[in-house]
Amino acid sequence: MKFLIVFVALFAVALAAPASEVQVLRSESDVGPENFKYDWETSDGQKANAAGELRNVGSENESLAVRGSFSFVADDGQTYTVNYIADENGFQPQGAHLPVAPEA
Repeated sequence: MKFLIVFVALFAVALAAPASEVQVLRSESDVGPENFKYDWETSDGQKANAAGELRNVGSENESLAVRGSFSFVADDGQTYTVNYIADENGFQPQGAHLPVAPEA
């Protein structure tokens, strides 16, 4: 539960950070005691969305599982998108621009 509160607080700080002439085009969120979701987009091409839930609530194996994505326009003018899962197996990003481990 503490992780969820910290995660949402960091998201709010990042979204509220001062940026010159960047406007929030869309911002939606829903935060509950055992789950959350958010979706936002800014005028400079950034987008993010995620949904998370507590698993094994109340047990010693309680964990947070999140599935989401984020996009941004880099200095080279290209839009990069990362889709990810973050759960008991760690952070697992996927994106066309990310290197892939060779087949075993």
